[in-house]
Amino acid sequence: MTTPRREVLAEGVEVWLADCREVLPLIEKIDAVVSDPPYGMSFHSKASKEKGRHDKIVGDETDELLLWACALKPTHSAYLFCRWDNIPRVPTPTSVLTWVKNSWSMGDLEHAHARMTEICLFYPGPKHFWVGKRPADVMTAGTTGNEHHPTEKPVNLMSYVIGFTSGIVLDPFMGSGSTGVAAVNVGRKFIGIEIDKKHFDVARKRIAAALKQPFLFVDKPEPTK
Repeated sequence: MTTPRREVLAEGVEVWLADCREVLPLIEKIDAVVSDPPYGMSFHSKASKEKGRHDKIVGDETDELLLWACALKPTHSAYLFCRWDNIPRVPTPTSVLTWVKNSWSMGDLEHAHARMTEICLFYPGPKHFWVGKRPADVMTAGTTGNEHHPTEKPVNLMSYVIGFTSGIVLDPFMGSGSTGVAAVNVGRKFIGIEIDKKHFDVARKRIAAALKQPFLFVDKPEPTK
């Protein structure tokens, strides 16, 4: 079990090397959750293994951590990425957003369509409101090439999703820190938690670097019309 370690990178921006299930009781209030939890893919591609780029994702053997994340009760909202086949097991979301990518996964080449989408579950909290106009449930953004993490999300996509929320952004499965980078790029407070030290170190460096940059406007992916 990882001994929790907290680092404050700036006022309102902190990262934890810890098991999120241990840390969450220490956080007084959860405003918004934006995260890509492990959801039972057992992701460890042959290419990644051969190149030595990425190890297996901690907790990705089952969907239990996704179900745990779905049970969180943020005051404003939760947005949780997963796969379409997780839906029968999770609490019924209010909306299911679709992320359209610029590439597709290999998968079953003979008996399945090439998958170019990923979904994001939306759960409104008791104090939810639309920050701007009511958004569409489809968004388009290119993939990252997974340089930092095997399921790395693009920063502009996470910036777009964060724009739907209000308050401090919590990512209990921080990975390589894309949500944190997106949060500080748009001037939001952020709490990130990651159990894997290698990914934690990458996330901490990426978020710290983003904090040192002049305030940048990240290009938003445009909703599909």
